[in-house]
Amino acid sequence: MITDRQIKLVIGSLLHDIGKVVYRSGDGRNHSQSGYEYLKTEAKIFDQNILNCVRFHHGKNLRTAQVADDDLSYLTYYADNIAAFTDRREAEEGEGGFDKTVPLDSVFNILNGNHEKKHYAMQVLDPHAGINYPTDQPVSMDEHFYKTVIQNITECLRGIELDEKYLNSLLSVLEANLSYIPSSTSKKELTDISLYDHIKMTAAIAACTEQYLEEKQERNYKKLLFENAKQSYEEKMFLLYSMDISGIQNFIYTVGESGVLKGLRARSFYLEIMMEHVVDELLEKLALSRANLIYTGGGHCYMLLPNTEHVKNEIADYEKELNAWMMRQFDTALYVASGYAPVSANELRDEPEGSYSGLYLKISKMIAGKKSHRYDADMIRSLNKKRHSGERECKVCRRMAELTDDKCGMCNALEKMSGNILHDPYFTVVIGKEKNALPLPGEKYLVADTKESLLKRMQQDGYVRSYTKNDFYTGNQVATKLWVGDYATEDTFEGFAQKAEGIERIGVLRADVDNLGTTFVYGFQRPDGSHKYVTLSRTATLSRQLSLFFKCYINSLLREGEAGIFAGKGKRNAAIVYSGGDDVFLVGAWNEVIAAFQKLKNALARFAQGTLTISGGIGVYPEKYPLNVMAKEVERLEDASKQNDGKNAITVLDESHVYPWDEFQKKVVEEKVKTLKWYFEQTEERGMSFLYHLTELLRNSEEHINIARYAYLLSRMEPDKDSSREEKEAYQIFSRKMYEWGNDAREKRELITAIYLYVYLKRDKEEQK
Repeated sequence: MITDRQIKLVIGSLLHDIGKVVYRSGDGRNHSQSGYEYLKTEAKIFDQNILNCVRFHHGKNLRTAQVADDDLSYLTYYADNIAAFTDRREAEEGEGGFDKTVPLDSVFNILNGNHEKKHYAMQVLDPHAGINYPTDQPVSMDEHFYKTVIQNITECLRGIELDEKYLNSLLSVLEANLSYIPSSTSKKELTDISLYDHIKMTAAIAACTEQYLEEKQERNYKKLLFENAKQSYEEKMFLLYSMDISGIQNFIYTVGESGVLKGLRARSFYLEIMMEHVVDELLEKLALSRANLIYTGGGHCYMLLPNTEHVKNEIADYEKELNAWMMRQFDTALYVASGYAPVSANELRDEPEGSYSGLYLKISKMIAGKKSHRYDADMIRSLNKKRHSGERECKVCRRMAELTDDKCGMCNALEKMSGNILHDPYFTVVIGKEKNALPLPGEKYLVADTKESLLKRMQQDGYVRSYTKNDFYTGNQVATKLWVGDYATEDTFEGFAQKAEGIERIGVLRADVDNLGTTFVYGFQRPDGSHKYVTLSRTATLSRQLSLFFKCYINSLLREGEAGIFAGKGKRNAAIVYSGGDDVFLVGAWNEVIAAFQKLKNALARFAQGTLTISGGIGVYPEKYPLNVMAKEVERLEDASKQNDGKNAITVLDESHVYPWDEFQKKVVEEKVKTLKWYFEQTEERGMSFLYHLTELLRNSEEHINIARYAYLLSRMEPDKDSSREEKEAYQIFSRKMYEWGNDAREKRELITAIYLYVYLKRDKEEQK
């Protein structure tokens, strides 16, 4: 259980640099002093432990401070130094001095060999304000903006209690206001780490250091962390920890015959929130806060933990506890594996070079080893002796259980929860089973709430914590806001098929970012081999940016579709089944799914400044097509894109239509589909039969087409002598292009894909019957 002293340490560390905002708003004093004065006079914080962390977090102030040798300020000072040297690096063309008007640089400036100099607009983090794309337009941070930020923080600090219940709320307040404010304004350094990421890292390191020293019964912080700090940078005080849930895809695809789409989304969300719950339960067991969470999403997480025997024992016990619970609930469908690597402060900044990337390789190896030997002898015996309640098989998950309407309790609860995911803004963890509640590890349950029902529940016994969706909210045990890709315009496949243009089909997209694992481990190395930008701070910043894009901004991208070949401007007729830190599962009207993927790809290129690419596959299916078959086929399409040289590809319809993104967008869509659309929209009844015959001829010619037959087909399209001059000229242009494309292998392949897509767009309702 977290102690009062540990809570004050985290709060003091989170607020240690608040004076930077005060200073940049026009206060001319040293930021340590201005932050100290601000907290006392404006925020009405009088706890000396917290105030000392703010007032004395710099060496020159701490050297003359009259504080005890075990004062918390030494921990914050030490953690601030480590966080600073993991995020501050000299720019390649840096100048001297400071400039408080400097904006936050983009972390993508130095990712994967990039050399750009883009930055962010002067904003608070508002999920409803649109995407804050990196820009090279001039941005100057002004005092008025900083005054607004400090006023926002003041109001929030006065409205919450500085105790364990509100610790994560404080973190959310600071994230909302400090995400686009640079930590350092030094003109000779990169300014790509936000003040929020810096203070969050400081709080995580401070909490770990305190527990590590407490286990060693070392309380002379002054000697160890201040006077001999450099020697301690080699000591492995920390654990870089990761957890991974396997079996997620199969679990998501296990849905009933009715309400397939709602079932998919419910299962996906359930697993996402289960992971958040597992993270919070573990952090609570370890007496830590969400400041120690680096990343969570897609059944994975990374944390920075203390390197103590207590923590390692708790991790091992919790992993066993989780897998025992998973086995009781889901048999062997889901499995949890975790791994960790002891790490020193120097290794967090990659000293010696290569040590930081080695940590991830060590963790991955540990997790892979556990996955290959999932269960020990005791668990296998337990599985063999397991007795299921009930004598009938659930028609959804196929497990033996007591059934209601031919479904087990879990599947019924998931079905009921599916509507809440779209409409309710709060999700609450409680002790004690309620009607339609979903089970969670630790004998707890998940329910959906409105604001009114949540406020009532907070006053009741059994309330554990709550999660808000796509908005910031502070309150008693509000763990965090969850960025959730919850966009949807229909609840059924049938609805999407009916909204499709042309052929009544749904589109299913699976895609993910290319080489993301390699990017996290090696992405900040420079082309010359230099590791100077490889640090934990940049990994954490990159993770947070990608989560923001794929879990939050994706909603606005689908709401604000651009006009194009496949769909008009406005809302996309689509629904997000899942969108995590690196991958997307989307369904909808088939043409709108293609349009959505194009928009997503282009937005990611702009957001990540071309440093990241995305590959995926889109299958087109009748609305009643079996889900498990669709899932497997689209997975193969995604794999086909990943096999493309350089990845960065899209596969549509089947594996014969794989293209690099540029070729698909420029050559297939903008050139060939657009030409077909232009020509056939002015020829009235001509077209479809010609295209069917043409496609058959093109597909059956492995190398060269039969020129005579090709010419004959084209001649059948030629306007008669009474046709208008415009129609004759259009035919000349069209037939010339068709000859050119038909006689080049690459162009011919693109033409076949374009014809399929155009025919799908033009299939009328009567023709499909």
